[in-house]
Amino acid sequence: MNTSNSQAITLRFYKTLPHTCSYLDDQEATTLFLDPQEIITAEVYDALNQRGFRRSGQHLYRPQCSFCNACQSVRLNIAGFKPSRQQQRTLKRNQDLSWQVVPTLFKHEHYQLYEHYINQRHADGDMYPANEEQFRSFLLVDKAWASLVEFRNPTGKLVAVAAIDQLKDGLSAIYTFFDTEEKKRSLGVFAILWQLQQAKHLQLPYLYLGYWIKACKKMNYKQDYQPLEIFDQHIWQPFNKDSVG
Repeated sequence: MNTSNSQAITLRFYKTLPHTCSYLDDQEATTLFLDPQEIITAEVYDALNQRGFRRSGQHLYRPQCSFCNACQSVRLNIAGFKPSRQQQRTLKRNQDLSWQVVPTLFKHEHYQLYEHYINQRHADGDMYPANEEQFRSFLLVDKAWASLVEFRNPTGKLVAVAAIDQLKDGLSAIYTFFDTEEKKRSLGVFAILWQLQQAKHLQLPYLYLGYWIKACKKMNYKQDYQPLEIFDQHIWQPFNKDSVG
């Protein structure tokens, strides 16, 4: 790997066999994983994140398909962001929520909300049906950079949880799950806006939003956060949906 980090040069990676693509119908995918035996230091994580890798549980990975490059990492440039009117309304609508950053430890309250969210929103996905082992392996990582953010309404009821990682140059939005009955709050949007504000408070320049796929409608929401940058042709550059994919 071409990096100034000497530790990252010696990293080992494994490529999966072709498997069904989770995002594009009738497509096969292959994934490049960092060897699970490698020790993931903050420096290694930062270096791989800069090269389009994401974290899922204990694993760092990125798509590496032979005949497709539709999956592109995107990040939001915090300094240039101006909320739309709809995003401003979402922030105002959720002013009554309290939040707390907590360690990535198991709480039954968290799992109940997660299970309900997966079963209601993603019954057609590969995480359905939800189970406790899946929840633990996906979100509960004992690393200094990983944390959970609880959002509660004025009665103290948990309405959303966001899993985030703090990197050298930004926050990484790992996953958010929320009360699907609270439709008027737009909690998924609010969680991203909160993370954006938190990154700004921490004087971090970017919020990493994971992969964007032009042909996948589920990814379209990421275009609502501008200015985006995209990791394309091995460099980060301004996002232009019409010139990608």
